[in-house]
Amino acid sequence: MTAPSTATGPGLLDALSLAAEVVDDLAVKTVRDTHLAVVDRVHGLLDRPLGASTAVPGRAHRAVASGVYAGLGAGLRAVGRGLDAAASAGLDERPGGRLDDHRRGRFLRAAVNGLIGDRLAEERPRWAIPMAVRVDGRDVELTDDGVRAAYPDATGRLVVLLHGLCEDESNWQRGREVHGTTYAEALAARGWTPVLLRANTGLTLRANGAALTAVLQQLTRAWPVPVERIALVGHSMGGLVLRAAAAVVDECDDRWVDRVTDVVTLGTPHLGSPVASGVGAGSRALGLVPESAAFGRILDWRSVGVHDLVHGLTQDVPPLPHARYRLVAATLTRSPRHPVGAVLGDCLVRVPSAFGRGGSVELFPGADVLHVGGAGHFDLLNHPRVHEALRDWLA
Repeated sequence: MTAPSTATGPGLLDALSLAAEVVDDLAVKTVRDTHLAVVDRVHGLLDRPLGASTAVPGRAHRAVASGVYAGLGAGLRAVGRGLDAAASAGLDERPGGRLDDHRRGRFLRAAVNGLIGDRLAEERPRWAIPMAVRVDGRDVELTDDGVRAAYPDATGRLVVLLHGLCEDESNWQRGREVHGTTYAEALAARGWTPVLLRANTGLTLRANGAALTAVLQQLTRAWPVPVERIALVGHSMGGLVLRAAAAVVDECDDRWVDRVTDVVTLGTPHLGSPVASGVGAGSRALGLVPESAAFGRILDWRSVGVHDLVHGLTQDVPPLPHARYRLVAATLTRSPRHPVGAVLGDCLVRVPSAFGRGGSVELFPGADVLHVGGAGHFDLLNHPRVHEALRDWLA
């Protein structure tokens, strides 16, 4: 008998099982519900009692179609259960290894966690990404020996980088072939030790914040040299999680947050994202009629992490009193006043939200702000203007 697998990450069989579930929940059920809604509309079943004699053809059509869709769904669920059993028995070790062993596999896992990470944490824990410090594509064990081995050249200055929704730590490599470096590499050359994190971006901001503060507390306690200064850098949702983490630090004697001198957010929707709001509005609009309601439920599959981007984090999470805030916003147009740039921002986040300013709200009085023109949301992961700013801000 094959020994149970001791690996924690998903493999190929786990991926196929999840794919079967998604096809059942989204494709089959969406087609079924849309088909039956059209049948009901055509045969007048929406307006007639089911016993009406004139509705007999419609009821027959409905019964046959329902049976076909039920059979498809049952088959997909049976396939999923079989794949899960095979993965639990350790057979996933053979075909292709773990997703985390490959760049594309890590990309897929991060994207899926961003979309449905809250469900994965409850229903498929092997798929769910734990908050972790990452080096060379692997989690760092937060013990004295583990941290010392991961950071043999550790300095007393840490720069912590956290990615955004559906991303992982490898996204900080974006554009390296063009710019010749990354933020982590450039800051390491100036005496900082970069610490890259990976998170399940489908969880709530506050859940990720609590997980992050626990990780950073362990990391700083195990750090090989005394920690003198910490800078936090977050892209998009990552900036919100960094803020949430600082807000839930417990009252202990050795707090990492007391060493934070700089917080840099790159395209972070402090006041929410219009795209996230639009998804919710689209879901509600599609639900107004039966024929399109199933497509609205597809949009409702989004995680609570995506829901949290609708409003961001406002005054209930105050800034750190002893840290300097540096806020970066981008627009597709060179000028933020251009109508396109003002409306679309960087395509996902508008300038006022990235700067934490809107109406009577100003979340970060006295903060340094930088506008990057002619750039999209993901260009902020590695941009020459941001390199220049980080050199000055973290001198």
